[in-house]
Amino acid sequence: MKRDHWQRRIAELDPQVDYVEIYRILGAHEFPWDLRQSLGLALYRTYAVPSIGELLSRTREFEERTHKRYADTALLLDAIAEHGFQQPTGRAAIRRMNQMHGAYAIANDDLRYVLSTFVVVPTRWLERFGWRPLSEGERVASTNYYRELGRHMNIKDVPETYDGFATLLDAYEGEHFAFSPGGRAVADATLALLAGFYPFPRALRAISIALLDAPLRAAFRYPEPTPFARALADGGLRARAHLLRRLPARRDPVVLRELREFAIYPGGYRVQELGTFPA
Repeated sequence: MKRDHWQRRIAELDPQVDYVEIYRILGAHEFPWDLRQSLGLALYRTYAVPSIGELLSRTREFEERTHKRYADTALLLDAIAEHGFQQPTGRAAIRRMNQMHGAYAIANDDLRYVLSTFVVVPTRWLERFGWRPLSEGERVASTNYYRELGRHMNIKDVPETYDGFATLLDAYEGEHFAFSPGGRAVADATLALLAGFYPFPRALRAISIALLDAPLRAAFRYPEPTPFARALADGGLRARAHLLRRLPARRDPVVLRELREFAIYPGGYRVQELGTFPA
Protein backbone atom coordinates (compact mmCIF):
# COMPACT_ATOMS: atom_id res chain seq x y z
CA MET A 1 0.00 0.00 0.00
CA LYS A 2 1.32 3.45 -0.91
CA ARG A 3 2.27 5.75 1.94
CA ASP A 4 -0.57 8.16 1.11
CA HIS A 5 -3.25 5.46 0.90
CA TRP A 6 -5.12 6.53 4.03
CA GLN A 7 -4.66 10.22 3.28
CA ARG A 8 -6.45 9.69 0.00
CA ARG A 9 -9.19 7.70 1.73
CA ILE A 10 -9.68 10.41 4.35
CA ALA A 11 -9.83 13.08 1.63
CA GLU A 12 -12.90 11.29 0.24
CA LEU A 13 -14.74 11.69 3.57
CA ASP A 14 -16.53 14.71 5.01
CA PRO A 15 -15.02 15.84 8.35
CA GLN A 16 -18.34 17.38 9.33
CA VAL A 17 -20.17 14.05 8.94
CA ASP A 18 -17.62 11.23 8.84
CA TYR A 19 -15.50 12.35 11.77
CA VAL A 20 -15.78 9.02 13.61
CA GLU A 21 -14.48 7.10 10.59
CA ILE A 22 -11.68 9.61 10.02
CA TYR A 23 -10.64 9.49 13.66
CA ARG A 24 -10.70 5.67 13.59
CA ILE A 25 -8.38 5.63 10.58
CA LEU A 26 -5.99 8.07 12.25
CA GLY A 27 -5.82 5.96 15.40
CA ALA A 28 -5.66 2.50 13.85
CA HIS A 29 -3.67 3.08 10.65
CA GLU A 30 -1.97 6.46 10.27
CA PHE A 31 -0.73 7.35 13.76
CA PRO A 32 -1.42 4.48 16.18
CA TRP A 33 1.71 4.92 18.30
CA ASP A 34 1.73 8.71 18.15
CA LEU A 35 -1.88 9.02 19.22
CA ARG A 36 -1.36 6.62 22.13
CA GLN A 37 1.63 8.59 23.35
CA SER A 38 0.08 12.01 22.84
CA LEU A 39 -3.26 11.08 24.43
CA GLY A 40 -1.32 9.71 27.39
CA LEU A 41 0.52 13.02 27.56
CA ALA A 42 -2.81 14.84 27.32
CA LEU A 43 -4.10 13.04 30.43
CA TYR A 44 -0.74 13.55 32.11
CA ARG A 45 -1.00 17.32 31.68
CA THR A 46 -4.27 17.37 33.58
CA TYR A 47 -2.53 16.22 36.79
CA ALA A 48 -0.84 19.64 36.92
CA VAL A 49 -4.20 21.29 37.62
CA PRO A 50 -4.49 20.91 41.42
CA SER A 51 -8.26 20.35 41.46
CA ILE A 52 -7.77 17.41 39.07
CA GLY A 53 -4.52 16.05 40.44
CA GLU A 54 -5.69 16.11 44.05
CA LEU A 55 -8.98 14.41 43.20
CA LEU A 56 -7.20 11.62 41.32
CA SER A 57 -4.80 11.20 44.22
CA ARG A 58 -7.62 10.96 46.77
CA THR A 59 -9.17 8.07 44.88
CA ARG A 60 -5.82 6.19 45.26
CA GLU A 61 -6.53 4.48 41.94
CA PHE A 62 -3.52 5.88 40.10
CA GLU A 63 -1.15 5.19 42.97
CA GLU A 64 -2.36 1.75 44.14
CA ARG A 65 -3.76 0.27 40.90
CA THR A 66 -1.81 2.32 38.38
CA HIS A 67 -1.74 -0.19 35.54
CA LYS A 68 -5.44 -1.03 35.80
CA ARG A 69 -6.46 2.62 35.95
CA TYR A 70 -4.23 3.50 33.01
CA ALA A 71 -5.40 0.56 30.90
CA ASP A 72 -9.08 0.95 31.76
CA THR A 73 -9.05 4.63 30.76
CA ALA A 74 -7.49 3.80 27.41
CA LEU A 75 -9.83 0.85 26.79
CA LEU A 76 -12.92 2.96 27.48
CA LEU A 77 -11.80 5.71 25.12
CA ASP A 78 -10.81 3.12 22.52
CA ALA A 79 -14.22 1.43 22.71
CA ILE A 80 -15.82 4.71 21.66
CA ALA A 81 -13.33 5.23 18.83
CA GLU A 82 -13.76 1.67 17.56
CA HIS A 83 -17.54 1.39 17.82
CA GLY A 84 -18.69 5.01 17.58
CA PHE A 85 -21.28 6.88 19.57
CA GLN A 86 -24.38 5.00 18.43
CA GLN A 87 -23.44 1.32 18.78
CA PRO A 88 -24.09 -0.48 22.12
CA THR A 89 -20.41 -0.87 23.05
CA GLY A 90 -19.62 2.78 22.43
CA ARG A 91 -22.70 3.87 24.38
CA ALA A 92 -21.75 1.57 27.25
CA ALA A 93 -18.26 3.11 27.40
CA ILE A 94 -19.70 6.63 27.54
CA ARG A 95 -22.18 5.55 30.23
CA ARG A 96 -19.32 4.06 32.26
CA MET A 97 -17.29 7.27 32.04
CA ASN A 98 -20.28 9.36 33.04
CA GLN A 99 -20.92 7.11 36.02
CA MET A 100 -17.35 7.53 37.23
CA HIS A 101 -17.34 11.29 36.77
CA GLY A 102 -20.78 11.61 38.31
CA ALA A 103 -19.52 10.10 41.57
CA TYR A 104 -17.44 13.23 42.23
CA ALA A 105 -18.09 16.96 42.23
CA ILE A 106 -16.06 17.79 39.11
CA ALA A 107 -16.37 21.33 37.79
CA ASN A 108 -17.52 21.76 34.20
CA ASP A 109 -14.45 23.91 33.55
CA ASP A 110 -12.15 21.03 34.52
CA LEU A 111 -14.03 18.57 32.30
CA ARG A 112 -13.92 21.04 29.43
CA TYR A 113 -10.18 21.50 29.92
CA VAL A 114 -9.56 17.74 29.90
CA LEU A 115 -11.55 17.50 26.66
CA SER A 116 -9.40 20.27 25.16
CA THR A 117 -6.23 18.29 25.87
CA PHE A 118 -7.54 15.41 23.75
CA VAL A 119 -8.00 17.78 20.82
CA VAL A 120 -4.91 19.97 21.08
CA VAL A 121 -2.09 17.85 22.51
CA PRO A 122 -2.15 15.13 19.79
CA THR A 123 -2.28 17.78 17.06
CA ARG A 124 0.74 19.59 18.49
CA TRP A 125 2.58 16.29 19.02
CA LEU A 126 2.12 15.34 15.36
CA GLU A 127 3.28 18.79 14.25
CA ARG A 128 6.48 18.24 16.24
CA PHE A 129 7.11 14.49 16.06
CA GLY A 130 4.70 12.92 13.58
CA TRP A 131 5.76 11.59 10.20
CA ARG A 132 3.35 14.23 8.92
CA PRO A 133 1.05 16.76 10.58
CA LEU A 134 -2.71 16.48 10.45
CA SER A 135 -4.40 17.95 7.41
CA GLU A 136 -6.99 20.65 7.92
CA GLY A 137 -9.78 18.15 7.29
CA GLU A 138 -8.29 15.71 9.82
CA ARG A 139 -7.99 18.47 12.38
CA VAL A 140 -11.63 19.43 11.83
CA ALA A 141 -12.69 15.78 12.13
CA SER A 142 -10.75 15.31 15.38
CA THR A 143 -12.32 18.48 16.78
CA ASN A 144 -15.81 17.32 15.80
CA TYR A 145 -15.17 13.88 17.27
CA TYR A 146 -14.36 15.32 20.69
CA ARG A 147 -17.13 17.89 20.46
CA GLU A 148 -19.51 14.94 20.06
CA LEU A 149 -17.87 13.15 22.99
CA GLY A 150 -18.30 16.30 25.07
CA ARG A 151 -21.98 16.43 24.14
CA HIS A 152 -22.48 12.84 25.28
CA MET A 153 -20.68 13.67 28.53
CA ASN A 154 -22.95 16.69 29.04
CA ILE A 155 -20.00 19.10 29.13
CA LYS A 156 -21.21 22.68 28.69
CA ASP A 157 -19.77 25.48 26.55
CA VAL A 158 -17.53 23.24 24.44
CA PRO A 159 -15.54 25.23 21.83
CA GLU A 160 -16.70 24.92 18.25
CA THR A 161 -13.31 24.96 16.53
CA TYR A 162 -9.78 23.66 17.01
CA ASP A 163 -8.52 27.20 17.58
CA GLY A 164 -11.16 27.61 20.29
CA PHE A 165 -9.92 24.46 22.02
CA ALA A 166 -6.29 25.62 21.74
CA THR A 167 -7.12 29.01 23.24
CA LEU A 168 -9.04 27.36 26.07
CA LEU A 169 -6.19 24.94 26.85
CA ASP A 170 -3.46 27.58 26.87
CA ALA A 171 -5.47 29.99 29.01
CA TYR A 172 -6.56 27.30 31.49
CA GLU A 173 -3.07 25.98 31.96
CA GLY A 174 -1.66 29.48 32.34
CA GLU A 175 -4.15 30.22 35.09
CA HIS A 176 -4.33 26.86 36.87
CA PHE A 177 -1.03 24.99 36.51
CA ALA A 178 0.52 24.77 39.98
CA PHE A 179 2.25 22.29 42.24
CA SER A 180 0.13 20.02 44.41
CA PRO A 181 1.32 16.96 46.36
CA GLY A 182 -1.47 14.82 44.92
CA GLY A 183 -0.77 15.86 41.35
CA ARG A 184 2.92 15.09 41.76
CA ALA A 185 2.14 11.68 43.31
CA VAL A 186 -0.14 10.71 40.42
CA ALA A 187 2.40 11.99 37.90
CA ASP A 188 5.20 9.96 39.52
CA ALA A 189 3.09 6.79 39.61
CA THR A 190 2.09 7.14 35.97
CA LEU A 191 5.63 7.90 34.85
CA ALA A 192 6.96 4.87 36.74
CA LEU A 193 4.37 2.64 35.06
CA LEU A 194 5.12 3.88 31.55
CA ALA A 195 8.89 3.72 31.99
CA GLY A 196 8.54 0.19 33.37
CA PHE A 197 7.14 -1.09 30.09
CA TYR A 198 10.58 -0.76 28.49
CA PRO A 199 14.24 -1.59 29.26
CA PHE A 200 16.27 0.97 31.22
CA PRO A 201 13.33 2.60 33.03
CA ARG A 202 15.47 5.22 34.79
CA ALA A 203 16.86 6.47 31.50
CA LEU A 204 13.39 6.44 29.94
CA ARG A 205 12.05 8.48 32.86
CA ALA A 206 14.70 11.15 32.23
CA ILE A 207 13.89 11.16 28.50
CA SER A 208 10.15 11.41 29.22
CA ILE A 209 10.67 14.40 31.50
CA ALA A 210 12.77 16.01 28.76
CA LEU A 211 9.70 15.90 26.49
CA LEU A 212 7.63 17.94 28.95
CA ASP A 213 7.42 21.68 28.40
CA ALA A 214 8.74 24.06 31.04
CA PRO A 215 5.36 25.04 32.63
CA LEU A 216 4.40 21.37 33.04
CA ARG A 217 7.78 20.44 34.55
CA ALA A 218 7.54 23.41 36.90
CA ALA A 219 4.07 22.38 38.07
CA PHE A 220 5.42 18.95 39.03
CA ARG A 221 8.72 20.39 40.31
CA TYR A 222 10.67 18.10 38.05
CA PRO A 223 14.33 18.97 37.48
CA GLU A 224 15.56 20.67 34.34
CA PRO A 225 16.54 17.93 31.85
CA THR A 226 20.13 17.63 30.73
CA PRO A 227 21.07 18.69 27.19
CA PHE A 228 21.84 15.03 26.45
CA ALA A 229 18.35 13.91 27.54
CA ARG A 230 16.76 16.67 25.44
CA ALA A 231 18.79 15.73 22.38
CA LEU A 232 18.06 12.03 22.81
CA ALA A 233 14.33 12.57 23.24
CA ASP A 234 13.91 15.05 20.42
CA GLY A 235 16.37 13.40 18.05
CA GLY A 236 15.02 9.92 18.60
CA LEU A 237 11.44 10.89 17.83
CA ARG A 238 12.43 12.92 14.78
CA ALA A 239 14.51 10.04 13.46
CA ARG A 240 11.53 7.73 13.93
CA ALA A 241 9.32 10.13 11.94
CA HIS A 242 11.94 10.29 9.17
CA LEU A 243 11.90 6.49 8.91
CA LEU A 244 8.11 6.20 8.93
CA ARG A 245 7.79 8.56 5.96
CA ARG A 246 9.55 5.93 3.88
CA LEU A 247 7.44 2.97 4.95
CA PRO A 248 4.24 1.80 3.23
CA ALA A 249 0.86 2.55 4.75
CA ARG A 250 -0.31 0.23 7.51
CA ARG A 251 -2.72 -2.31 6.06
CA ASP A 252 -3.97 -4.01 9.25
CA PRO A 253 -5.36 -1.85 12.07
CA VAL A 254 -3.62 -1.68 15.42
CA VAL A 255 -5.97 -3.09 18.07
CA LEU A 256 -5.34 -1.39 21.40
CA ARG A 257 -6.60 -4.20 23.62
CA GLU A 258 -4.08 -6.59 22.07
CA LEU A 259 -1.05 -4.47 23.00
CA ARG A 260 0.85 -5.58 26.08
CA GLU A 261 0.36 -2.29 27.94
CA PHE A 262 -3.40 -2.78 27.80
CA ALA A 263 -3.84 -6.57 27.60
CA ILE A 264 -4.47 -6.99 31.33
CA TYR A 265 -7.65 -9.08 30.99
CA PRO A 266 -6.56 -12.46 29.53
CA GLY A 267 -10.08 -13.82 29.94
CA GLY A 268 -11.65 -10.83 28.21
CA TYR A 269 -13.65 -8.00 29.73
CA ARG A 270 -16.96 -6.16 29.52
CA VAL A 271 -16.84 -2.43 28.98
CA GLN A 272 -19.44 -2.04 31.73
CA GLU A 273 -16.95 -3.47 34.24
CA LEU A 274 -14.01 -1.19 33.43
CA GLY A 275 -12.92 1.75 35.53
CA THR A 276 -13.63 2.61 39.14
CA PHE A 277 -16.72 1.92 41.22
CA PRO A 278 -16.54 4.33 44.18
CA ALA A 279 -18.85 3.69 47.10
